[in-house]
Amino acid sequence: MTTSLRRGAAALLLLTGITTSRVGAQTTSPSHAPASPYESLRRPTSTWSQADREIGFAHWDSIWPSRAVPRGTRVHPLPVGAPIAAFAPGTENAAWLDGFFDAQKVAGLLVIQDGRIRLERYGLGYDSTKRWTSQSVSKSITSTLVGAALKDGYIRSLDDPVSRYVAGLRGSAYDSVAIRQLLTMTSGVRWTEVYTDTTTDTWRFYSERAPPGMTRTVSYMRKLPREAPPGTKWVYKTGETHLLGVLVAEATKKPLSQYLSEKIWAPYGMEHDAAWEIDPTNSEMAGCCLHVALRDYGRFGQFILDGAKIDGRSIVPDGYLEAATSPQVETSIPGRSYGYQWWTSPTGRFAAIGIHGQMIDIDPKRRIVIVTSSAWPEPTSQARSDARAELVRRITIAIVRER
Repeated sequence: MTTSLRRGAAALLLLTGITTSRVGAQTTSPSHAPASPYESLRRPTSTWSQADREIGFAHWDSIWPSRAVPRGTRVHPLPVGAPIAAFAPGTENAAWLDGFFDAQKVAGLLVIQDGRIRLERYGLGYDSTKRWTSQSVSKSITSTLVGAALKDGYIRSLDDPVSRYVAGLRGSAYDSVAIRQLLTMTSGVRWTEVYTDTTTDTWRFYSERAPPGMTRTVSYMRKLPREAPPGTKWVYKTGETHLLGVLVAEATKKPLSQYLSEKIWAPYGMEHDAAWEIDPTNSEMAGCCLHVALRDYGRFGQFILDGAKIDGRSIVPDGYLEAATSPQVETSIPGRSYGYQWWTSPTGRFAAIGIHGQMIDIDPKRRIVIVTSSAWPEPTSQARSDARAELVRRITIAIVRER
């Protein structure tokens, strides 16, 4: 493989569901909705400047129509532990972190070890009371909801065809695709995800006008042709995570936001309501666009680290989480495999990753959760990928050396 191809493959790790166009459906009539102070940002995010990103990522639900994910009456504690000594002011790591925040446009960094906050820092005017868009970090949350629906009996088996639950897909290339193959992005259905090319599916998807009674996702995805037998080819496809969201909503007969609130947000004890962007057919954008506070991203990471358990009981079936966060298929990215909507590595770490530097990195062996909310200037860059890896490396080494 040439150097340029290797760089392109590594850069794909950051390709996580960029929003390229919105047509702007509302949950209430637009004529009665108050004008948004961010109206000028209601355009393809690929046209946003860096300043636009820093504003827009912090006010996503004021720009795009969204549905609330209500919190509950209790808050899961995140006690403050001892600061990581190697990152104390005046250290080499502290200086490096200053540069990381500036170059990568970081809004928030949170490090949790053994359920305690070891490092918390904010930038770009962001703080613990505010929310930031997830981009494709939400893919891993959607995967967890698939597991919950399986445990609850709404989904019979991951080997069931997707069309068993989504009637609009019957007769399409998805008729022979199993839910498990959607989770691993190995459907064999053709999809192009290139954020700089307006002719690709990533762009065309958002201009789809669905017929009455059908979600935009199903309307678009059912037209796609097959390019490989199911289970034989991995291709990163944000559209298929949107499709998983439709599947869960159809199976449970509940909006995805409501199911997330009922299964995780309220009972686990998130501190703030979240919001999930909805498309013009009032369906959640399951492959992206949750709006969440930094500590609640951290709580979700801790929830997964602890086995997806609430009050001692897992919300997913035995073995599901282990499969979801373990390599299920090889990708085009050296050193990275894919589980059920989680990026995995040979070290045993796994991560939810968003296109502009959003991340929940989980190290089960050392019980570390690292969260970043950011507005990286470029959606795909080897330098960006290297910087994120260096952040994880420095934090991990610093904690290990304390022992």
